[in-house]
Amino acid sequence: MLRTIDLRGRTLSLPQLLAAVPRATAAREEALATAAQLVADVAAHGESALRDQADRFDGVTGHDIRVPGAHLDEALASVDPAVREALEAAIERVRAASAAQVPPPVVTELGPGARVHQRWQPVRRVGLYVPGGKAVYPSSVVMNVVPAQVAGVAQVALASPPQKAHAGRVHPVILAAARLLGVDEVYAMGGAGAIGAFAHGVAGLGLDPVDVVTGPGNNFVASAKRAVAGLVGTDAEAGATEILVVADSAADPRLIAVDLISQAEHDEQASAVLVTDSEALAAAVTVEIGPRAARTRHAERVAAALSGPQSAIVLVDDLAAATAFSNAYAPEHLELHLADPRPEDFVHAGAVFVGPDSPVSLGDYLAGSNHVLPTGGQARYSAGLSAATFLRPQQVIEYDHAALASVRDAIVALAEAEQLPAHGEAVVARFEA
Repeated sequence: MLRTIDLRGRTLSLPQLLAAVPRATAAREEALATAAQLVADVAAHGESALRDQADRFDGVTGHDIRVPGAHLDEALASVDPAVREALEAAIERVRAASAAQVPPPVVTELGPGARVHQRWQPVRRVGLYVPGGKAVYPSSVVMNVVPAQVAGVAQVALASPPQKAHAGRVHPVILAAARLLGVDEVYAMGGAGAIGAFAHGVAGLGLDPVDVVTGPGNNFVASAKRAVAGLVGTDAEAGATEILVVADSAADPRLIAVDLISQAEHDEQASAVLVTDSEALAAAVTVEIGPRAARTRHAERVAAALSGPQSAIVLVDDLAAATAFSNAYAPEHLELHLADPRPEDFVHAGAVFVGPDSPVSLGDYLAGSNHVLPTGGQARYSAGLSAATFLRPQQVIEYDHAALASVRDAIVALAEAEQLPAHGEAVVARFEA
């Protein structure tokens, strides 16, 4: 089911490693063009475009796009008590971990009367997206909303696709999670169109444009974020999910197999990759995957993901080569099944899961970490969703007259060097009689 990429006996440069990384590039390129058009349609036609897209992609017509408060109340009242308890536990853990991400204000004293204040200002309004196509993600409600609340965001709007099986309503478990968190501005709209609606606003729905859009989704959602970048802030493009497992001969092939399958069940375009220097382990994982993948509930979807060009078993010579490959791949989720894991060496990953008892499923729900993470190699330069996503660092400069005098000549010298003499004159004027 999983193809094999054999890199043994080769010393690869970074460009060669990047070329060897398994990616579904054609799917991403197709999504970019389609998502841009869907966003443009919503910008131009507002509610009518959203209804056309709901009919086309979700099989839903005539639904309430702006979710009535009664639907939220009904959903919370009817949610399974065990699910509610699990959501409350997740909220508590994510809130605690998110609070640690808010930097304290700092004042830097550069001399008598010379101060620079560093403070962190929350954005005013955010649009949070929760997927709802092939699966239901109340956990993503938690992962989006809690960091925004911890950051101090005043206005939180949430969107998730309308469900044909629920008469065009957002899935009730998602609504229950939203109500549990005190979110009352919820929209039944999905995919790239939802991202466009957040960015441009929809007057007929009372939906004002937001300042930042976040949330996971498929490649179309990720591509829509690129289409609205510059108009609004976005988190990293959290598209089709990825797992990269780095393992040695001491690893348990059964655990690796179940973890690869667990991510493959998200979507046919999900990426599942094992990197190892043990040919015996690779063979054992392959044996384990076959029957397990066949009997899981979403076997057809899993098979499509594991047999796609984005998934593979990669054979390397040693741990150093595995580390280099992982850092070139920059996976969304990285699991280390190693006798000596050394997570500090794996510098490019959305989140790192160390050891056999730290599976990605733990991070998806109750680790306290956030599961909205960069995909497509963006972990090289982007971070996962956190309270910091909703905060803007802002400097406040406060100098008194004497402090300005102490740097006056240096300012004039630099202004002259840059051929901007009025800059220097603006300072000198403050010392003229």
